[in-house]
Parts: sequence; C-alpha cells; structure tokens
Amino acid sequence: MNAQEIEEGKGIAIISYLSIIGTIVAYFLNNDKKNAYSSFHIRQSLGLWIMFPILGFITSAFDSWFATLGFYMFFGVLFIYGFVNAIAGKQQSVPLVGDFFQRIFANIGH
Repeated sequence: MNAQEIEEGKGIAIISYLSIIGTIVAYFLNNDKKNAYSSFHIRQSLGLWIMFPILGFITSAFDSWFATLGFYMFFGVLFIYGFVNAIAGKQQSVPLVGDFFQRIFANIGH
C-alpha cells in the first residue's frame, strides 16, 4: 500500500471509529473507490462496534462495578488504539481481536 492510497483513505478510516453510524457511513463512502486502507479500518471498527454490546450484555450479568469498569477500559483502549492508528496512517490490527475481525469481515471492501 502506497502513501497516496493511505492519504486518500484516511478520512474515511477516521470516520469509521466515531460511532456505529460513522462505520455505516464510511462503508458506503468506501463503496465507490474501494480503498484498501479504509476497508481495513472499517472492518476493525465494525467488529468493535458489534462486539461492544454483546460483551456489554454478558458483563452486565455480573452486576459488578469492577467488571463494568474493566469492560469500558478494555474497549476504550481498543477504540483509541484503532483511532490513533487510522490518524497515523498505520494498518495495524487492534490487539487480541483485530485479526479475527479481518477474517470474518474479509468480504467488506473487496
């Protein structure tokens, strides 16, 4: 991937981390040009936005302040990591789950 492709896709990649609606908007914006950099970050953010409520529901069953705090800290770090990488022009998967998201959402952006 060259620097021009990263610069062209950086805006869409950043939008994808802002909210689930941002991810949907970024997906449709990326449909025309199919930028590989944007597609990578759309897959990362989509996975995070889908996993957030699912694990949140599971965490809520514990009814523990510490479990809830750990849950929000975990996802906060993952979202910040992905967002900072999108801004910096890096194509690095988020820790622990990023490679999984790339596999299950492989058809997005191709």
